[in-house]
Amino acid sequence: MEINSRLILLLGLLFLFCMVSFSHGKRLKPRFRLKAVNLGGWLVAEGYITPSLLDGIPNKDLLDGSQILFKSVATGKYLCAETGGGTIIVANRTVGSGWETFILWRINEKTFNFKVFNRQFVGLDMTNGNGVDVVAIADTPGKSETFEIVRKPGNSSRVRIKAPNGFFLQVKAKGVVTADFAGKSKWEKNDPSVFEITNIGGLNGGGEFQLTNGYGPERAPQVMREHWNTFIVEDDFKFIAENGLNGVRIPVGWWIASDPTPPYPYVGGSLEALDNAFSWAEKYGIKIVLGLHALPGCQNGWVHGGSRDGTQDWGKTDDTIQQSVDAIDFLTARYAKSPSFYAMELMNEPKAPEATLEMLNKFYMLGYDAVRKHSSTVYVVLNNRIGKIDERELFPLASGLKGIVLDLHYYNLFNTKYYNLTAQQNIDFIYGNRSRDIDYVTTSNGPLVFIGEWGAEWLVEGASQEDYKRYIKALLDVFKRASFGWAFWSLKNVNNHWNMEWLIKNGYIKL
Repeated sequence: MEINSRLILLLGLLFLFCMVSFSHGKRLKPRFRLKAVNLGGWLVAEGYITPSLLDGIPNKDLLDGSQILFKSVATGKYLCAETGGGTIIVANRTVGSGWETFILWRINEKTFNFKVFNRQFVGLDMTNGNGVDVVAIADTPGKSETFEIVRKPGNSSRVRIKAPNGFFLQVKAKGVVTADFAGKSKWEKNDPSVFEITNIGGLNGGGEFQLTNGYGPERAPQVMREHWNTFIVEDDFKFIAENGLNGVRIPVGWWIASDPTPPYPYVGGSLEALDNAFSWAEKYGIKIVLGLHALPGCQNGWVHGGSRDGTQDWGKTDDTIQQSVDAIDFLTARYAKSPSFYAMELMNEPKAPEATLEMLNKFYMLGYDAVRKHSSTVYVVLNNRIGKIDERELFPLASGLKGIVLDLHYYNLFNTKYYNLTAQQNIDFIYGNRSRDIDYVTTSNGPLVFIGEWGAEWLVEGASQEDYKRYIKALLDVFKRASFGWAFWSLKNVNNHWNMEWLIKNGYIKL
């Protein structure tokens, strides 16, 4: 009798072990591949996807990160941070380049900080007693580094720069710049306080920081809520499910973990939109890859990474890493019980060499632990660095972990080597080079492979609809071999060849 009891107990334990192993393995070794689409530009806004979002911003050419030149109309010389920063501001250059470029930090539609080449801020020198000398020595901006740009009525390219002491900047003999011009201006050519302002670029279209800070605290909440409630709706999930797709990749920003009161200038409400997405995904049988797209300090210097001005400071301090881990912990805990929560992507497109492998290994291990604290079955997605790196560089880290996916982004667009390729050469490149790329990272004991972003645009002028169809077919033929699947960028976009909804409805893509 005792032997039978022990036998029953052993059989029961064996059955339980098999059930747990089967359940665990079923999630960590997918029986199907994702055919997904990114919901780009929704919960992390991107101006190039929805440029109309920026239309209502006053002085929208002066957003955070804009690169500005100021040329004196009296002397024809550009304002310049001598030696790139750390000393005085002069006006003695005939050509505008690096030291002559000022990067804006926007306070409101008229008031700004000016950041120079070496990352200091323009301000008044308060150490010599007169408070009118203009310098670039402050590492962080304060009241003495806050200036107002006053535009000439009817001519937005002519400006005066009002200093915090109430006077205007002017150019004196030998290019000396001081903040001591009083009174009104007739905006004439001999006026030493008048400058021609030129925006020479900056960040691509503006992101969520530029958008919310541009509208300001009163208007931004209304604009963002309207966007979240209309850009992606339940019918989009229905469309996805009806057209051969089985997943979505949803980019979010680190600030969503502080909703409904995220740090300024971000506004609350995106978490409610994400909750809706999970409800719709569950209704239509859609899997979700949730991706931390924008991290504190920015991991790549781009607006979709949350950068204010193009700098990349994520990982340089422990607090940026910890804030990122906290966001992953928050999101995993919130959605761990949803049957649609398929994978948590810890980071999007960290850029080498600023983002080091050491930084990533530290963060990815902490992020993995945060996910596993709440779920043993949600996949953990690691994004390769952007830059000249070995695409297997994360293999040593991944080898000791379960349920790891490697995310690769492939575009035939952002590299000069594609400039002179014909349509057929692009297609041949996909079947040849891209196939070898996927083979290289696909190993029997390595991580699963996910093509988390790819698009249908290329650098072929005058391509026909048939050319695009053949190109997209080649991409699908090759990317379907990725062991975890793929996700097109993106569902909606003002540019048709980045817009999967448009491509499906117009017969370019059939799944």
